[in-house]
Amino acid sequence: MTIIKKRNIVFVVIFLTSFCFSQQRAANIDVPKIKNPRFLKSAGPTIYIDQTHQNFHQKEGRFKPFSDLLTADGYKVDSLINLKILKSNDILVISNPIHQKNVRNWRQPIHTAFAKNEIKYIQSWVQKGGSLLLIADHMPFAGAANNLANAFGFNFCDGFAYLQKEERNLPDVFSEDNERLVSSEITNGTLGEKINAITTFTGSAFTIPNSAKGILKFKKDDYCLAPAIAWQFNDETPRHGLKDKYQGAILTYGKGKIAVFGEAAMFTAQTITNNTGTYKFGFHAESAPNNLEFIRNLVFWLSKN
Repeated sequence: MTIIKKRNIVFVVIFLTSFCFSQQRAANIDVPKIKNPRFLKSAGPTIYIDQTHQNFHQKEGRFKPFSDLLTADGYKVDSLINLKILKSNDILVISNPIHQKNVRNWRQPIHTAFAKNEIKYIQSWVQKGGSLLLIADHMPFAGAANNLANAFGFNFCDGFAYLQKEERNLPDVFSEDNERLVSSEITNGTLGEKINAITTFTGSAFTIPNSAKGILKFKKDDYCLAPAIAWQFNDETPRHGLKDKYQGAILTYGKGKIAVFGEAAMFTAQTITNNTGTYKFGFHAESAPNNLEFIRNLVFWLSKN
C-alpha cells in the first residue's frame, strides 16, 4: 500500500451538537467488489452490531457501509437487541453507546451506557470465547463506554484526541512513517493485505493493559482536549498529553478476543453536509485509502478463535 503523504484535505468540524446529529449521515455508496472474500456468501461467523444502548452508529444507520462491507466479505451481519442471544463464536460490535440522559446532550456529566450486570455478562462472554469490537469516539462516547472498557483493563480520556500537526482539524494519519502505526498481525500482512498507514477522523484516546497489543499509538506532543461541552473549546479547556496512549489496540482475553478503538468514522463511510458542500469521511475518503483493508484484517482476526 502507498504511504499517505501530507495533502490539502478539507475536513469539517461541526461545533453544534444538533447540527452534527442532523447532517452527519451514512454515505450512499456501493461497497467496492471484494476479489477474495474471507468466506463464501453468509458462511462466515455472525457479526452483531449493538443497537441497545442508543448507539450513534447502528447497522441500518451510520454503520450501514460497515455492515455492507462485512456482508460482502462473507459474514452474516445483524443488529443486536438482546445480549443473551450471543454465542461463543459470534462477534459483537459496540460502537458509540450513550446513556439516555446524554442523547443530544453532549455535556458533562457523562453517564455510563452500561449497567453493571451487562458489563459482567459481556466480560464473561468474551472470557468464554466471544469476540468484541468496542468503539468509543470522542466525548461523550468515550465517557459512556469507559466502565465497559475498564472491565478489560482499558481506560479512556473522555475528550477529543489529536495528533500534533499544522491543522488540528485535518484527519489523523497513523503510519509507519510517523511511527504511530505499530506493527501487528493486523497490519503486517499475516491476515491479509499489508497496511502501512491508517486514517482516523477525530476520536478519543485510552491506556491499555500490559497484555494488550497497541496498534494506533500517540506520541509525546499529541494531546487530548476535554471540554465540559462537546466541541466547545477555549483557553481553559483541560489538555492532556497522550504519550504512551492509543487509539487502537487488541487483546486476547481468556478464550476470546477484544479490539478497542477510539474512533468510529474510520470503520464506515459517512458524509457531512453544510452550506459549503458535502465532505467524505471514512473508508471511501481519498485521505483513507488503506482503511477498508484494515477493517477486513481486523474483523478476520476477531473471527479466528
